[in-house]
Amino acid sequence: MQYLAMTLALAFVAILPSAAIEAATPEEAQLQQFRFNSIDGGQIGFGDWVGHPVLIANTASLCGYTPQYADLQALYDSYRDRGLVVVAVPSDDFRQELASDAEVKDFCELNYDLDLPMTGITPVRGEGAHPFFAWLRDTQGFEPQWNFNKVLIGADGKVLGSWGSGEAPTGPAITQAVEAALRS
Repeated sequence: MQYLAMTLALAFVAILPSAAIEAATPEEAQLQQFRFNSIDGGQIGFGDWVGHPVLIANTASLCGYTPQYADLQALYDSYRDRGLVVVAVPSDDFRQELASDAEVKDFCELNYDLDLPMTGITPVRGEGAHPFFAWLRDTQGFEPQWNFNKVLIGADGKVLGSWGSGEAPTGPAITQAVEAALRS
């Protein structure tokens, strides 16, 4: 009897992780497939953030909007305990990024003390765009027009909003959308 109870308990524990990441919506299921190379090595992706709203921004180190890194970190600091994930996606599509992931990481740590999730340098536009950004373009009609464009994905995988470079991450348009996403 004890052997049977132990076997059942182990079987139950073994199925928990797969049940925990099961998608609630078709959008969420699709998003879970998108992975990025992490600037820290390994991979990160929407499957890691199931059930959390995610603000994702294409970034660059040598842009007039680069100081928005501080706002992205401030937004993350303000809402991470409530579940918001903020992801920076460095890109050289507009020819304003440093030459390597290591340089980008050092630049962001030194100048902005970033600890939010960050990808390696990633294409975000055109035919070579990362699959997530190609999906955004094909399903939402959204393609970054410059650095520091932002997209908010709800916990259910639905796109809740997108903003151009001029919209500050800590401005009312984005913070109100984040607040609404965290309430739902």
